[in-house]
Amino acid sequence: MSAKIIAVANQKGGVGKTTTTVNLAASLAERGRRVLVIDLDPQGNATTGSGIDKARLEQGVYQVVLGGTDIAAAAVKSESGGYDVLGANRALAGAEIELVQEIAREMRLKNALQAVDGQYDFVLIDCPPSLTLLTLNGLVAANGVIVPMLCEYYALEGISDLIATVRKIRQAINPELEVTGIVRTMFDGRSRLVAEVSEQLQQHFGELMFDTVIPRNIRLAEAPSHGMPALAYDSAAKGARAYLALADELLARVKA
Repeated sequence: MSAKIIAVANQKGGVGKTTTTVNLAASLAERGRRVLVIDLDPQGNATTGSGIDKARLEQGVYQVVLGGTDIAAAAVKSESGGYDVLGANRALAGAEIELVQEIAREMRLKNALQAVDGQYDFVLIDCPPSLTLLTLNGLVAANGVIVPMLCEYYALEGISDLIATVRKIRQAINPELEVTGIVRTMFDGRSRLVAEVSEQLQQHFGELMFDTVIPRNIRLAEAPSHGMPALAYDSAAKGARAYLALADELLARVKA
C-alpha cells in the first residue's frame, strides 16, 4: 500500500510546524505505523529534535534532491522517536541555488520518494516557513497538507494564502494535493482573543479543523533540547497526550 505523504506547512513562521512534525511522527510510530520524517528546513530543527546530530550528518535531503544518493541510504533511525529521519543541515540552503539550474526541479523529492513507497505508512515533511523551491518540492511530493496555526489576529490571512498556494499547485502540478486538516497549536483557552479566533476558524474552515487542539505546554517546549519528542521525554505531559489524540484523529481521517 502507498504511503500517506503529508507536508506540514504554513507560510508563517513560529506556528509549531516542526513540533507538530516530530510529535505527530512519534505518536504515529507509537500507534504501530512505519514513519519517515523529511526535514526540508535548512535550520534542521526536526533533525535535532529527533535526536540526530545535524553537524555530523553525512547524507540527507541535500544529497537526495540533488541526485547524489537515495532515501534508503540517507535515512537514519530516531532512537527516541521510533521513526526514520531524512535529515537536514545548513548545506540544504545551497540546494535552492543548485536546483534552479535543474530540469523538473520541483519534482526531485517526489521522484526520490517513489523508491521507498512500500516501506512506510506515513511520510511527514517539515517544510520551511516560506514558499521556497524546497517547500514546493514538499507540496508536489505530498498528497496531503497539515497546517499548524496559532489562534491570533493574522492567522486567517496566513492560512488563506497557504490554501490559495495549495489550490495553484493542485491545478498546475499535483492534482492529488488536498488540505488534510488545520490544527490549532500553542492553544491557551483562557484568552478571549484565542477563543474568538478559534471560533472564526471553525466558521471559515469547518470540517478541515482538527478537533484536537495542542495546548501551550512547557514539556513540549523542553523536549527538543533533549533531542526527543515529548512522548519520549514525558509521556504523561498534556502536549504529548494531545499529539497522540491528533494522531488518532488523523488515522481516522485518512482511514489508515
